[in-house]
Amino acid sequence: MTDTAVAPEHLDVVIVGAGLSGIGAAYRLQTEHPHRSYAVLEARADLGGTWDLFRYPGVRSDSDMFTLGYPFKPWRAARSIADGAAILDYIRETARENGIDRRIRFGSRVIGADWSSARARWQLTIAHEGPDGPELSTLTCDFLYSCAGYYDYQQPHDPELRGRDDFAGTLVHPQFWPADLDTRDKRIVVIGSGATAVTLVPNLAADAARVTMLQRSPTWISPVPGRDKQADRIRRLLPAGLAHRLIRTKNILFNIGFYQFCRRRPAAARKLLTDLNTRILHDDKFVAEHFTPDYDPWDQRLCAAPDADFFRAIKKGKATVVTDHIDALVPDGVRLVSGEVLPADIVVTATGLRLLPFGGIAPSVDGTPVPLADQFVWQGAMLTGLPNFAICVGYTNASWTLRADLTSRLVCKVLAHLDRTGAAAVVPEPDGTLTRRPLLDLNSGYVLRSIATFPRQGDRHPWRVRQNYLLDALITLRTDLGKTLRAVQRRPVGEFTRNG
Repeated sequence: MTDTAVAPEHLDVVIVGAGLSGIGAAYRLQTEHPHRSYAVLEARADLGGTWDLFRYPGVRSDSDMFTLGYPFKPWRAARSIADGAAILDYIRETARENGIDRRIRFGSRVIGADWSSARARWQLTIAHEGPDGPELSTLTCDFLYSCAGYYDYQQPHDPELRGRDDFAGTLVHPQFWPADLDTRDKRIVVIGSGATAVTLVPNLAADAARVTMLQRSPTWISPVPGRDKQADRIRRLLPAGLAHRLIRTKNILFNIGFYQFCRRRPAAARKLLTDLNTRILHDDKFVAEHFTPDYDPWDQRLCAAPDADFFRAIKKGKATVVTDHIDALVPDGVRLVSGEVLPADIVVTATGLRLLPFGGIAPSVDGTPVPLADQFVWQGAMLTGLPNFAICVGYTNASWTLRADLTSRLVCKVLAHLDRTGAAAVVPEPDGTLTRRPLLDLNSGYVLRSIATFPRQGDRHPWRVRQNYLLDALITLRTDLGKTLRAVQRRPVGEFTRNG
């Protein structure tokens, strides 16, 4: 008597990640391809991704919710710049209303993905947390769609700080904020000047004795309305669906227009931002020293301060900004290169995240690893060298969901193309040589530290990853898939050759 191996479960599509992108992808998939079987694999114990993971005080969106939210689900809350709890509720509600929550498999981390040329399908190795440690299982699928973003949610960027063992207070990173951390009447130093620091400072300042944001160099920060008064008027006058579409269009046009203004007229953009901040703080010298970067607006992502909360905390004397370099942590706080010591009971290292390609999935073909850095991105969605594999990457200059939703709709179009042509799989294939460019065209430190490990974009359509939603909305779904997607049939192992 011989043992018979049990074949692993097979699904038509696997979506990796149950955050904002993954839930949106599941909605598009089950709406446009209701006959296809699918599951959403989520490494954590709950859905929501970023909005469930980050629990630091004041965590919020940097984009308005009319564009960060889904086009198929109107945002109904009052504030357009929403806090993390409201966004998480919105994602959960979307998943529950559409039955997507029943398709999510929690505690399922994809640690391996191998494409079989002979079977024309992916075999996934999945790690689950068991009572005695990680347990492994396998699952196969025809199409793999990574909606896990590009951040490392397990290991943030944590620079070496000399003397950290000497510090007598509490050292904390926002990514792992302790639920029981008492900040009331404490002296707090927040290291960093990005979106997280700009969010933390006014929220901590409400109860702390003193909050100091310590930055090596200034960042562009712009006050924005926390509530969209025009949107409120539109929602009072029109049905929810129509109002949502109109507000969404308005905000998309404004955001694109402002971005283009910054890129085409950087001197005027610099003056606009410095004038806005000076009007609030009434201190030209302070703004020039701490809020006027050497780089132009949108060379790095612009930070938003809803209702100018960050600047108002400074104006009230509850917070301040210091621009200097750290020498070392000392028992009583942070010693600067200038010799000054910033007293601190709590030091928050808001030093940013690390990039990690697509949830850490390291794909292979017939057992041979495919180096992601050697591949090109097609339509911002699929990669050369990897059949039936898509990624979800949002915009850097606009709401993430704008491109995420376009990508999910494109994936659905690719699936329909497979049905129509009878191909087992497709893989993007460039016609001619492409000039290599970084996938993310930003000079931010978190990008420069890790971008070399990511796939590249090319120098022409459809290999160029544009930062313009209007162009993408016009072109992406009208693409002739047969021109740049090569059909892949089932074949003996080893015959498939990787492009790159």
